[in-house]
Amino acid sequence: MCIDLASSGVRNPAVTGTPKIAGIGTAVAGQAYSQEEVLDAFGIHDTKVRSVFLNSAIERRHLTLPAPGDGRGRGQETQGELLDKHKRLTLDMGARAIEACLKDMGAAPADVRHLCCVTSTGFLTPGLSALLIRELGLAPSCSRVDVVGMGCNAGLNALGVMASWSATHPGEPAVMLCAEACSAAYAFDSTMRTAVVNSLFGDGAAALALVSDDRADGHADDPPGPASGGPRIVSFASHVITDAIEAMRYDWDGSQGKFSFFLDPAIPYVVGAHAELVIDRLLSGTGLRRSDISHWLVHSGGKKVIDAVRVNLGLTRHEVRHTTGVLRDYGNLSSGSFLFSYERLVREGVTRPGDYGVLMTMGPGSTIETALVQW
Repeated sequence: MCIDLASSGVRNPAVTGTPKIAGIGTAVAGQAYSQEEVLDAFGIHDTKVRSVFLNSAIERRHLTLPAPGDGRGRGQETQGELLDKHKRLTLDMGARAIEACLKDMGAAPADVRHLCCVTSTGFLTPGLSALLIRELGLAPSCSRVDVVGMGCNAGLNALGVMASWSATHPGEPAVMLCAEACSAAYAFDSTMRTAVVNSLFGDGAAALALVSDDRADGHADDPPGPASGGPRIVSFASHVITDAIEAMRYDWDGSQGKFSFFLDPAIPYVVGAHAELVIDRLLSGTGLRRSDISHWLVHSGGKKVIDAVRVNLGLTRHEVRHTTGVLRDYGNLSSGSFLFSYERLVREGVTRPGDYGVLMTMGPGSTIETALVQW
């Protein structure tokens, strides 16, 4: 039996374009706290815990903390209350980030044809994508997908899927949202396990738009449009460090009756030791060397993680300035961190046609995800 792809509404996979980044938007929630203010809010006086907070290279983070208790510091939240917070914050931040992204690309909500939502700080059914389609007035025919629970690396996992969708739907805007309400994933106690996590993460959301042209090369003679100013997506490379699969995880803490993050202290060294391998794979066959990469946008995973990646790849502090700047001003925003760095690079206005850039994220698995882009 022969199926007419045009009349059936099914896309012809032979018709492909070149995905390009067409817009970026970010949003945060809650109040900006210094590390000292967070320590004081929870009445933390342990010198070891305070040292973790105060030596994190983080100056401020946006957090939505529980209300003060009856003279004994901040109250504890149940898992149900945390899930409610996740829904409220991701919906609010997500809507504002998408609106900013669409404004940046000169598009309206009704123009969006595909929406991908990424989060690891809670679970929703129906998913965040469906809630945002209703909230923002996106077309009910907008296709959607939710990527839940993959952690800090998930933004690039989702971008790979988004790029494939975009390539087979030339001219149709697709939006990826990374919305992380890290305040909804905290457990507070006196252990160093929770101290490391609680010193690091902040609340934030970032949205990125892709649009493909209808040609395979997608270079300088493209017709004008929102996609023509951003970089094209060239390729992706991944590496799962299976020996460290338990080193980053979000699992049930029976003593507290809620989920809790765990970060192994060896993570920076594990990630750093494998950074060269995946970057070499990303550049393999392109004729490019690391020195040919003009822009590095690395996940703001933490001071030690950034330093380990920088040293192992031979990068300068200037090359990771946006990564360290986002960590300083927002903390670790999980899956959306690298998009906050991308926004800063765009606003800086230093990219030139022909420049190459590398996007790099790290997270549970343990996993390193990378993408090569070109302006």
